[in-house]
Amino acid sequence: MAHDRIVALDGPMNFRDVGGYQNAAGKTVKWNKIYRSDSLSSLTAKDQVKLAKLRVTVDCDLRSEYEKSSSPDNPWPEVEYVDLPIYSDGISDRQDNRVYRFLHHIPNLQNNFIGRIYQQTLLSSHSQEMFARVFAELLELPADEALVYHCSAGKDRTGMVSALILMALGIDDDTIARDYLLTNELYDFAVSRQLPSNDEITQMVSKMNVTKGEGIAIRGITETVRGGWGGFPTFFTKVLGFSAEDLAQLQRMYLE
Repeated sequence: MAHDRIVALDGPMNFRDVGGYQNAAGKTVKWNKIYRSDSLSSLTAKDQVKLAKLRVTVDCDLRSEYEKSSSPDNPWPEVEYVDLPIYSDGISDRQDNRVYRFLHHIPNLQNNFIGRIYQQTLLSSHSQEMFARVFAELLELPADEALVYHCSAGKDRTGMVSALILMALGIDDDTIARDYLLTNELYDFAVSRQLPSNDEITQMVSKMNVTKGEGIAIRGITETVRGGWGGFPTFFTKVLGFSAEDLAQLQRMYLE
């Protein structure tokens, strides 16, 4: 059965399925279960009906209070809204960052400006709590329902959450980077409002060079998790507060 990574909506331009990526064990991320998006404030009535039909029942909003108040999400039938602002004010996290850098082998991303921002977010105790709550929502999601998480453009905060979810499911760094870069490609289509076909998406992803430019930015997440904790399983248990069984359950739920 063919699946479209891009969910064509009248409002959001960057609503897409996280499914279809394969890990080294030959398992594939399930389609129609986890979605990522830009702002959902522009959803039309037709879009709302479509999301309800897709059984998207959890909406994790990663934006700040100002963003939410100025452009609130348009809810659709039977959706649960979850307020999860990824960025903190930074005040309560400064000591945490110093402690982490002292205790862990945090990579130095000197030549990766955006990656450093992602790294600082990952080391924030506030952001860690928000990341953990996304995973908690995924672990509690019924088998016949789906979840979406989003920020304003669907790139930075959404990209960080996507990287962690895909790491949890064993997806390699290059694939994670290509998924991250897809946002840039989609916004190239924004002026004409003509979304690329699924074949065009596949070709774009396969041609992306993730060794240059913004492709290295998301490694602020993947390399920090690997360098600081030796891999995602330890980060998931020691930092996010889950068990090894929770990770195994997550993989059973979202891989096939």
